[in-house]
Amino acid sequence: EGGLGSALPDRVQEYRIRILKSVGCNAIRTAHNPATPELLNVCDRLGMLVMTENRICSSSPFYHRQLSALIKRDRNHPSIIIWGLGNEERYIQNNERGVEIIRSLKRTVHELDPSRPVTLAMNGSWGNEVSQEVDIQGCQYFYVGNVDSLHRIMPDKPIIMTEAGSNLTTRGCYGPALDNTPYSLTSFNNDLEFAWQKADKRNYIAGLFIWSGFDYGGEPFPFKWPVVNSSFGSWDICGFPKNSAYYYKAWWTKKDVLHIFPHWNWIGKEKQIIPVWCYSNQDEVELFLNGKSFGKREVEKNKHVEWQVPYSPGKLIAKGYRNGKIVKTTTIETTGQPTTIRLIPYFKSIKADGEDVSLIRVEIIDDKGLIVPTANNMIYFSVKGPGHILGVCNGYPASLESNKKPFRKAFMGLCQVIVQSEIKPGEIKLIAESKGLRKAETEILVHKVKITPFVSSPDKVVNYMYSVENKTNKENN
Repeated sequence: EGGLGSALPDRVQEYRIRILKSVGCNAIRTAHNPATPELLNVCDRLGMLVMTENRICSSSPFYHRQLSALIKRDRNHPSIIIWGLGNEERYIQNNERGVEIIRSLKRTVHELDPSRPVTLAMNGSWGNEVSQEVDIQGCQYFYVGNVDSLHRIMPDKPIIMTEAGSNLTTRGCYGPALDNTPYSLTSFNNDLEFAWQKADKRNYIAGLFIWSGFDYGGEPFPFKWPVVNSSFGSWDICGFPKNSAYYYKAWWTKKDVLHIFPHWNWIGKEKQIIPVWCYSNQDEVELFLNGKSFGKREVEKNKHVEWQVPYSPGKLIAKGYRNGKIVKTTTIETTGQPTTIRLIPYFKSIKADGEDVSLIRVEIIDDKGLIVPTANNMIYFSVKGPGHILGVCNGYPASLESNKKPFRKAFMGLCQVIVQSEIKPGEIKLIAESKGLRKAETEILVHKVKITPFVSSPDKVVNYMYSVENKTNKENN
């Protein structure tokens, strides 16, 4: 998570699962490590299915003990539906050595939990001897093998796309050539529409895990330093949606979706052709620029619609039709200059336990209240009340700014600050300021809770144990 790293407060797990559920996602894969128990607890509570994953695909006694510990720790979580034995084990996917390893690991899993199937996320060699050993065939990307041939030779084998749908994008960026296609870098030849169309048409495929839900630290492919984050996600590292998130929302939910992009701030590009895309689940969409229609487009299932529009500042309006009637209208327009900061806390109430957090969305807006999609103002944060700033981020993959300092530049109009509570109820007031902009304030309620006992130093361990022993003795007497 942006601004935090990999050691996340429990509330951030909830934040991420709620974001995924908002677009109709009903399952996650914990690639390529076992899930933290706190994540599984959230999935249990919110109703998110889980394919959890073994870290090292090895049958040595040491790794057998690791796998056994994983199964024993997590097997009572109702959210878990599949045990993953490994990921892209290309050196053992197609030989007898791999068969023995998978057979051994599968035996361990089923001895400890006979109620759930096992799979192996395979990037090739589908249908060979290793495929015979797993309960579910896991396939990585449609282009590495022929899934239809696999089904013909193994018609009774359940199949799931354990990884597919990669698209390399940066939130809010559309390239120097105004290339706003959400899969402008197609090194995988496997954009989101291509993958989901293929999966959705095949009843024998149980589902598809996209790579990935969120951007993450590391693996900056295909870029190099100073880029330090991946670009695979449908949400950036802060949890702000990229355009592809709306594609999934259109086809994974029954909500009316009408999302057009790119932004409409192209000063200096007047009369140049801008491709305008729309993700929608209506029957037809009509696009207008400053009152002029660019025509209706029929929406085919699992596809987008688009227009070629000469740029002129003003308003782009999309109207979605179902059964000939307008059911939704969406507008984007050329904004004015940045004038104000707007703060939107994701959680307006948190616990006074010294651990809970709220993630605050920071928007740079103009006088009309529109987010300025090109703004990169430096924002300074301060806190009053029982809390402190835990981290800051903006979703920019090449940002080398500190995640802990109380300031951050906006990136494409947005940034994020994470505020953590202290062990005291009250109200946290977050203040955001920037030169030339009207400042903003927001409040987060910190409510009293029973504190879980903890120790913070070796000396206090003894004192804590002594106090518990005295209390027990008094109660017994």
